[in-house]
Amino acid sequence: MRVPRKAAVLTAAAAAACIAVSACGSVQMGAAAITGNSRISSATLTDEVANLNAAYQADRARGITPQRPVGQEPQQVLTWLITFRIYDHLATQHRIYPTPAQVQHQLSALNTAAQQNSVTLDQYVSAGGALPPNLKPQLGRYFVILSVLEHRLAGGKPPSTQAEQAQLQSAIARQQCLASKSLGITVNPQFGQFDYSSYAVVPAPSNLAANPTPSKPASVKLTPPC
Repeated sequence: MRVPRKAAVLTAAAAAACIAVSACGSVQMGAAAITGNSRISSATLTDEVANLNAAYQADRARGITPQRPVGQEPQQVLTWLITFRIYDHLATQHRIYPTPAQVQHQLSALNTAAQQNSVTLDQYVSAGGALPPNLKPQLGRYFVILSVLEHRLAGGKPPSTQAEQAQLQSAIARQQCLASKSLGITVNPQFGQFDYSSYAVVPAPSNLAANPTPSKPASVKLTPPC
C-alpha cells in the first residue's frame, strides 16, 4: 500500500584523520548535530531511530510498506529533528507563536488524510514520512509555522496562479535557507552530512583507505545557496 506524503518537506564529510569519533571536534562530543547554540544529542537520535524502527515493524505486520529507503533511518530521523529546529528558528524570526489548538488542527487534518488512505495517523507519518510517531506534536507545530509563514508571505491571500505559487515557494525556500544558514548546521560525519539542495541529511562519502580521495555527489550542496 502506498502512503503519500502530505507535503514536500523541506529534511561535511569526516576528515581522514577523524577515525575516532571523539577526536573530530566539538560536534562529535555526544552530538549528532549542532544547530545554533544547541545540539541534537546522539542519544536522542538513537532513541528516535529505535522508535521509527519499532513503528516500521508494526507497519509491516499490518501489510504497510515504508516508503523511504531502507537502511537510512538515522539520516531520515535526523533530517526531521533538524527541520523542526529550522522551523522553530523561523517562528522566532517571524514572531509566529503556534497554539495547542493550531497544532491539533494540523494533526486533525493529517488524521483525515490518513483515514482516506485506510491507515492510522501513526502509520501515515511513519510509513509515509519516516517520522517516529511520538514526534507528531512537533510535526503539527511545523505545519502551523509553515502555514502562517505562507499566509504572510502571500500577503494574506492564497496564490491564484501557477506563477504566484512558484513565487511563494521561492520565498519560503529563501526563508528556510536563511534560517538554516544562521543556525550554522553541522552534522556529525558518523551520521552523514547536511545537503542544502534538499535540506536533508544524506550519507557521508566513505574515507576508507581503499577510496583515499572520495568525491561528493554533484547534487549535494554543503553550503547554503542564499
